[in-house]
Order: sequence, then C-alpha cells, then structure tokens
Amino acid sequence: MELNSVKETRVLVAGAGPSGLALACDLARRGVRALVVEQAPSLFPGSRGKGIQPRTREVFDDLGVGDAVREHGGPAPVGMTWGGGERRGEYDMFRRAAPTEAEPYGEPWMMPQWRTQEILLARLRELGGDVLFSSALTGLSQDTEGVTAQLTTGEVRASYLVAADGGRSTVRRALGIAMEGETVDPSPTLVADVRIAEEALDRLNWHIFLDEAGLITLCPLPGTADFQLVAQFKEGAPDLSPEGVRALVAARTHLGADDVTEVRWSSDFRPRAALAARFRSGRVLLAGDAAHIHSPAGGQGLNTSVQDAYNLGWKLGQVLLHGAPAALLETYEQERRPVAAGMLDLSTRIHRGEQERGTAAQQLGLGYREGPLASGRAGLLEAGDRAPDGSAGEHGRLFDVFRGPHFTLLAVGTDAPLPAHEGGMLRTFRTKESAAYGKGLFLIRPDGYIGWAGEDTSGLAGYAAPLGLDLNFA
Repeated sequence: MELNSVKETRVLVAGAGPSGLALACDLARRGVRALVVEQAPSLFPGSRGKGIQPRTREVFDDLGVGDAVREHGGPAPVGMTWGGGERRGEYDMFRRAAPTEAEPYGEPWMMPQWRTQEILLARLRELGGDVLFSSALTGLSQDTEGVTAQLTTGEVRASYLVAADGGRSTVRRALGIAMEGETVDPSPTLVADVRIAEEALDRLNWHIFLDEAGLITLCPLPGTADFQLVAQFKEGAPDLSPEGVRALVAARTHLGADDVTEVRWSSDFRPRAALAARFRSGRVLLAGDAAHIHSPAGGQGLNTSVQDAYNLGWKLGQVLLHGAPAALLETYEQERRPVAAGMLDLSTRIHRGEQERGTAAQQLGLGYREGPLASGRAGLLEAGDRAPDGSAGEHGRLFDVFRGPHFTLLAVGTDAPLPAHEGGMLRTFRTKESAAYGKGLFLIRPDGYIGWAGEDTSGLAGYAAPLGLDLNFA
C-alpha cells in the first residue's frame, strides 16, 4: 500500500505494537475504517513483554485471538534458584489459582511479545485491515473536524489520531504532553532472546542466578526454542553484541559461552515509571507506552496497554458510527489514567521488592466504579465492576454472550421487561440465576465492564442515550 496523495481514514493509529494492533482489531470488527502506520519495516522482533495476565486473556478471547494465544503460549514456569552451579530450590513468583466459573483464567500466560503481535496482525488482516510499515509520522496538525498527519509515505487526513507509538512517542512530543515520573532503577538492564544447548539447561523452570554482579534470569519461552535472558547491572554498560551476551552468561551462571548457541535479539534499558500528564489533546489520544511507561516487574506494561485499546475502541466506534457525542471520548482519560497510575505504582513496588506479585497483578479486580460511566448497583455487583463469566445454559458461557462489539443487557433472576430490539448494538439475555451476579439487571459495556445496574429498567434509557444506544421499550 502506497500513499502518494492525501489518504482519508476515520482513525489513524500510529504504532503497530500490542496497543495499536489491539485497537485496530477492535475498530475493524466494528466497521470503523482505520489505518495503522509503523515507522519500522516490520513488527517488533523481541520477546520483551512476555506475560499475559488473566484479564488480558479475556480481552483476547473477545477480540477473536484466544485460541491462537492458547496454542502458542503456555503457563509461566516455576522459578528455580541457582548458586555455585547448583540448584538451590524452587521459587514461584506468581499467584496461581484454578479457573472458576466467574474467572476462567487463574494464572498468567507466557508468550513472547513478537508472537502476540503476529497473532494480532493476523487477526487484523482477517478483519480486512493491515499495517503500513516503513511509514513514520513526521508532523501533525488538527482542527475542529479532524487531524492531518504528515508521514514519510504521504499525508493522511483522519477524524481521530491514536498515538500508540511507544515510550518515545513522536506524537506525544509533537503535542508537548509531558511525561511525569521517576527512574525506578538507575542501573541498566539487558534483555535478550537466546538459544541454549539442550544438554546445558532444562526448559522446565525459570532459572534465576544471583551473584555480586546482580540478578540474571533465563526464562524458557513457550511455543519457541528460545529463552529470554534478563540481566541487571550494578555498574557498567551492557555489551549487546552476541559475543558480549555469551560472555555475560559465562561470567554470571554455571553455563559456558558455547552453551549459548544463538543470540536472536538484544536490547537494554533503565527501568522507569512515567505517566503522561494527559491522555488526550483535541482529536489525538494516547495509548499504551505513549501514555505510561512501566518497569517490566510484575508484567503490567503490555497488559495495561492492550486494555487502553479495549477501553478506547468501543468509544470511538460509538462516536463515529452510532451518534454518541464526542464528549464520550473524554471518559477514556477519566477511566484509564487512574488505572495506569495504579499499575505504575504496583510495578515499581514489585521491582523494588516492596510487594510480591499477587491478585492485583492479574488485573481482574480493576474497574471503573468511580468513573463517569458507572451508574447503579444490583445484586452482588456495582456499576464499574468487571462483568464476571458464568453459565449461559445452552448458549455456552456468559462470555460467549458478551463476545462482540455490542452492549449486552443481562437480566438475572428477574422478569423485568427488556427493550424491544433487532440486534444491532444491543443484545439481551435472561438467566434464572448466576452466583457471581445475584439478582438484577446489568448493562454490560462492549469492553466487559458493567456500565449500569438496577432492579428494574428505571433510568436505563437515559443512561444509554449518551452512549449512542437507543433503547426501545415499546
């Protein structure tokens, strides 16, 4: 695809990372025309964000990539500590729980970031979208009707621009939006994807080595032959060359340099925690690392980024296609910025050893109770809560009922009248009981959170109208 004149699209997405691709998939299934541009010639090649939390797995199921994630990933390995070339014992850094009716995923899933992005790009192409690679954004301007972006491949005119272009976001800098935060650790960290001789190290554990020079780990990446190497440095700059990586492994583990048979990718960084002063400027919105930068501890960066996209996609769809006022987009920052701030704090505390990974890291307890779109309470739940899974009888699971770009009005244990409708953006479903919900009516947003809850439909139509949802009770 080439741009040699002004290209028009409804949404321009800058960046083909996890947040940009997830957003593009969500928009495509809604019928929103979007263009994804990426300055690199191909997808990111490394494993960097390898942990997928339970809530993100639910998001991926809804976006239609759950089966691929299950096929290509696997559970996080239990840690094995080493000292003096000998195994010292297992250390499990994750909370693991059996799936329940309300929470179908009980533990993190491991998959290298490059594979996650491959899966999302394949899904985007299934939905009729694609990515324009080797296309860098060099400038932008906006007015009351849209955004004009200058790219190295031409000019694009869009109703909205979403900056998903990473921690060094060109778009954020062009808008002059500050990043507020701190350096979590002044020492550099090396991360690399390597292959280890089969006889030298097993793939059953996440191997942890600690010596005077700092922590070094080797984690087998499910679905690949690779290990992710992470090494902290107390002094000096990492040597990212294959020879340097091999020498590092030989110096700080019992393995020899020749046991590292291949170095496939390497990079370094200094862990930071930073939050954009705002997530929106006119018709430009920030998502993912462009809006928040995490320490990798706790595995929150990729997950928070994907859920930014999940929150924003349905709101753009309602504004662009279903008559919702543009003010609906103001709720994106109002809902997501406090969540991102909380996840940044969690990542930092885990990095510094002040808190262990636990239920908070799984992101199942996150919600928007204090947000502008939360109204009411019924049964066991309050508006803003994550909508739990449960049995839907012959229809499968409640998540099967919710899956798709629509809203769902769920009636549990009540005969209250439901709106007359013919599909579209609202589906209704009755069930006699659900242990996770109790009794009541629950309007489930397209991103799987309860927007409105009540014992009957009083006030529901008034709540739904500003969302572009016209409820007919005739």
